[in-house]
Amino acid sequence: MSLQNASMKVTHFIINGFDTVKSPVAVGVVILIIYLVSIVTNLLNILFIISDKRLHKPMYILICNLAIVDIMYISSASPTMVGVLVAGVNTISYLECLIQMFVFHLGGMMERFALAIMAFDRLVAIIYPFQYHSYLKNTHILLYTYISWVVACGFVVVLPATVAPLPHCYSSLRYSFCDYAAVVRTTCVDPTYFFNIGAIIYSFLLFLTFIFICLSYCVILIFAKLSSSNDKKKIGSTLVSHLICVICHYCPAFVIIVLTRLGVVLTLDERQGLLIANILGPSVVNPFVYCLRTKEIKHKIFMLFKKLQVLRYKLKTN
Repeated sequence: MSLQNASMKVTHFIINGFDTVKSPVAVGVVILIIYLVSIVTNLLNILFIISDKRLHKPMYILICNLAIVDIMYISSASPTMVGVLVAGVNTISYLECLIQMFVFHLGGMMERFALAIMAFDRLVAIIYPFQYHSYLKNTHILLYTYISWVVACGFVVVLPATVAPLPHCYSSLRYSFCDYAAVVRTTCVDPTYFFNIGAIIYSFLLFLTFIFICLSYCVILIFAKLSSSNDKKKIGSTLVSHLICVICHYCPAFVIIVLTRLGVVLTLDERQGLLIANILGPSVVNPFVYCLRTKEIKHKIFMLFKKLQVLRYKLKTN
């Protein structure tokens, strides 16, 4: 009997990616805490920016977009992982799995696009400080952001579209959530061709955005050499926040690619660990970076805590 004839109708997948974890509840609680912190801090960033008209500027629109992307990215997989580890719910419907796959890969791709647009914004702000508001208006930034979402959706939709028609021979996922590679491994076909499709899209956009960011940094560094020491400090302070976010996102991705190309065989647990770090890390680090290093947002947080203290004092005295 051929594999094609042995295919089954899959309505649900069983997630087995955490079967080797020794303390699943503890790991699940850690992921849950990171998830909740990320959601709360990103939502606060969004609310601060939307509620204050003084923050309706290109840079803050980009911060708001990054916060939306982070919420989507971490929400694509974290609830499923927490459900498996803490509640023991290790099944997911076929349709939910395809939706999760799409949202997860869209979040990762938009993370790169968002960082690339932010790099371009910093480049214009540093090279053309006096013409910045004429070159990059709110409408321009919104247009760039809209285009990036459309382009990302166009690339990502290829993944569920290619895997959906395939026959399935297995109903268990070796991964911790519905990643493209995990679903392809459940099919009856040779996965090499489909892995190549995913690798081409992933690598092309990963390196394209990273090269663009690096080139923008190179131009800024050349400009910084010709600037005064005071301007150099301002340029460095401007770039630090963005650089931290870039490192948090690209490092795990490049570790997987570089080690694989060097012939290092990663175990399934090691690959999953890097993948989970790539989801949780940026989504929880980014909002703190921009909260702590952006004066206006930091000031709003300070004022919020001050109001809460005053309110608390009034309640006590009454």
